[in-house]
Amino acid sequence: MSDTTPKTAVSTPHAPAPAHTFHQGVRKGPFVQVSGQGPVDPATSEYLFPGDVHAQTTRTLENVKAIVEASGATFDDVVMLRVYLTTRDDFATMNDAYGAFVEAHCPSGVLPSRTTVMTGLPREEMLVEIDAFAIVG
Repeated sequence: MSDTTPKTAVSTPHAPAPAHTFHQGVRKGPFVQVSGQGPVDPATSEYLFPGDVHAQTTRTLENVKAIVEASGATFDDVVMLRVYLTTRDDFATMNDAYGAFVEAHCPSGVLPSRTTVMTGLPREEMLVEIDAFAIVG
């Protein structure tokens, strides 16, 4: 028996419009995948906080949260976050900003799983990119 649940695009003006051939997020049934987000202002599409990985991490997570909420989930429904950094040197600073954000937005006290990868990113000004997987409760 095949699953007939439709796959739907998730879109919100409270997160940056995608610059390429993908949606901000996709929902199928209770499952939500948020595309990789960066430190972009949704209103201006400008990359923010050059050189400041703490501020970029917070802005990026705010964009992820907006897309998660547009899908009908809450940030507390996020079960996995993947963080991409351009350098290992930024890990501790990113981790501080990340920890403060997820603790503030996960009232259940169950924080999402996480993977952190050091890699090149699509834009030179991006120090961090984050995607998410949520299950709508």
